[in-house]
Amino acid sequence: MLGLFDNDYGSDGFRQCSVTGLQIHQSVEKYVKLFALTAIVALLYGGIFALTVAMTRWEVVGLLDAGDFYTHLSLHAWNLLIFWMIFMEIAILYVGGPMVLGRKLPLERVAQLGWLTMVAGALLVNYAIWTTSAPDQAPLLTSYAPLPSDPLFYTGAIVFLLGATISALPFFTALWFEKRENPGQTLPLVTFGAFITAIIAVEAILGGLAAFSYALAWRIELIGSIDAALYRQLYWIVGHGSQQINLVAMIVVWYFLTHVVGGAEIVSEKVSRTAFILYLFFINLGAAHHLLSDPAVSTGWRIFNTSYAFYGATFASLIHAFAIPAGIEAGRRKRGLGGGLFGWLTGAPWKNPIFSSTIFSIILFGFLGGITGVLMGQLQLNMTWHNTLATVGHFHATVVLGTTVAFMGLSYFVIRTMFMRAFISPKLASIQPYFYAGAMSIATLMLMYVGILYGVPRRTSEVVENIPGTDFSLAAAGPLFNVFGIFALLAIAGGVLFLVIAVGSVLFGKKLEPGDNADLTPDGLVYPDGGDVETADVEEEGNPVHTYDMRGTFVLCLIFLGAFVITYVLNWYLLSQLWQIGA
Repeated sequence: MLGLFDNDYGSDGFRQCSVTGLQIHQSVEKYVKLFALTAIVALLYGGIFALTVAMTRWEVVGLLDAGDFYTHLSLHAWNLLIFWMIFMEIAILYVGGPMVLGRKLPLERVAQLGWLTMVAGALLVNYAIWTTSAPDQAPLLTSYAPLPSDPLFYTGAIVFLLGATISALPFFTALWFEKRENPGQTLPLVTFGAFITAIIAVEAILGGLAAFSYALAWRIELIGSIDAALYRQLYWIVGHGSQQINLVAMIVVWYFLTHVVGGAEIVSEKVSRTAFILYLFFINLGAAHHLLSDPAVSTGWRIFNTSYAFYGATFASLIHAFAIPAGIEAGRRKRGLGGGLFGWLTGAPWKNPIFSSTIFSIILFGFLGGITGVLMGQLQLNMTWHNTLATVGHFHATVVLGTTVAFMGLSYFVIRTMFMRAFISPKLASIQPYFYAGAMSIATLMLMYVGILYGVPRRTSEVVENIPGTDFSLAAAGPLFNVFGIFALLAIAGGVLFLVIAVGSVLFGKKLEPGDNADLTPDGLVYPDGGDVETADVEEEGNPVHTYDMRGTFVLCLIFLGAFVITYVLNWYLLSQLWQIGA
């Protein structure tokens, strides 16, 4: 179709990628492209509603009335938080599994069935939300019972989750074949991370099937009533679990792309694998931070999830936060590309949008999404964040600045190395990650500020001028909303620019030959002292990674720790002002 799925393969169906050196089978490439393209369609559709939602939140514009706002917000949430992410994550499973292992994609028909089922579920959910009418309510992301949603919505969600399960089967099968044929060999780190992602996904999907089946049974009157507290606990297995899939898949992308285009080395496979295993046991328990103000769960349950279990997941994130930049520093120093304290970083291929997207994702997720996630996970601090726009700021920091920016980088990689298309404008492609990440960062910070400093609520369409049922005046937050509105528009423009480059390049970009992608190699065709590739390769083989210092990464970690401590103390100070003992 339009030549999008064509490449030059050998008689055995394999070709060698000139950037990664991997042997890629056409069956893998075909389905990576299919799921990635579908994800971009979901991004386009959900992005339209980003504009209408943001322009309603910015009450100077006040685009939508309350009824339409919740419909648009629901479509925005489901298309960007669920469909864009999970279609892309299935592509990541196929990259991390059969592609990295140099295998065919097994069960091609199953992959096709899974894709069709996911598309059917996504269409059904979108149709149900768009046609919602009383007594049904637009579900938002949570579809909290006992507020009723259209039975078609629950059906669509169930179908989509079943489709995701079917689509993951070829990945598990490829790993089973690999282990059976190579007993005793460990999986590559990226494949191992993808495997952990898939296990967490199974857990999340089981929770989602239970929650939505329970709600559907109630909605079509197979059961007479629904236990709202039970529903909330079932829902957050998938509600937060789906975001943990995003998190782990994003980290898999970080390891993969920093190695492929940034020249990163793996500093310690054992430590990185341990961090992934910590996620397996503890990350989904982070769902508890959505229920910290819920009267239906016990104090002991909350304390366990937000202390012992939560710290296990945080510790894993801190390991990755050190291991990945340390790998970049060691790898680039090893190649003779890292003089001084930060020469390895300042001399990195920042004009390559694949690299810059990945690094922005790491930095912004860590400083904005990661730190605020730990704050929100504290039993006491959660009270100042819960149900305010600060929460919206947090998940834009994680899901947008973290996962979406990383997936944009992966999309650029797929366009260049799988679709084999040149960017329609290399200069705009270089600029886009800076533009989008910069504007979205300011918009996200404004959401956090108005939530923390003014307590602006997040579940009402009118957030400053007229909050139903209260006499509070939040007019003082108005100037910050002006800043939010302007930068939200700029961020949406950055997102449109990504879509124009991605879709335009796939459809109209110049067809590349394998040698045309040499600029994507870790050094971007730059070698120390003008040396050639062979010379650099010989130098790489000589020394183990630990012989290269990582002092730049150590300084960056100290800066991160300083930001963490300042933010932590500041939030406790703000809580003390709100909740004064003895006052």
